[in-house]
Amino acid sequence: MNQNMSQLNELIEITRDGQHFYQHALDVVKDVELQHLFRDLAQAKTHIIQALSVKVAANQEQPAQGGTTAGKLREMYADTKARLGDADAVYIDQLDQTEERILNAFEDALKTAEPDVRALLAIELPKIRACHEKIHRLNHGSAL
Repeated sequence: MNQNMSQLNELIEITRDGQHFYQHALDVVKDVELQHLFRDLAQAKTHIIQALSVKVAANQEQPAQGGTTAGKLREMYADTKARLGDADAVYIDQLDQTEERILNAFEDALKTAEPDVRALLAIELPKIRACHEKIHRLNHGSAL
């Protein structure tokens, strides 16, 4: 697998971590507005994963199907910490950190990608930033 497709597969895995985490958190939090937000952000991740997967498949490579160990560990950590305190706040904080990880990964990839991959990342990056901004504002005291 060439470097660009490996890089896209890593982004798929990291983005899937976010998607799975939002879907999991949506089943745990009680606040209906949070459930709607988490559902919307999970769907945004699904669309991004699909766009990246199409590019990988178009290069006769197999798109990544799973997430990362770090993503699973963050989710387990949030579950444990949520049992000890305000579950909504814990999930918001951990999802904010997950969004930060995804954003950093996309920005780093953009710096080294070849032109055709860079074009795809440039299209997806504003969506990543919008997701990050929503959860970051929520985590730092702004309203939904």
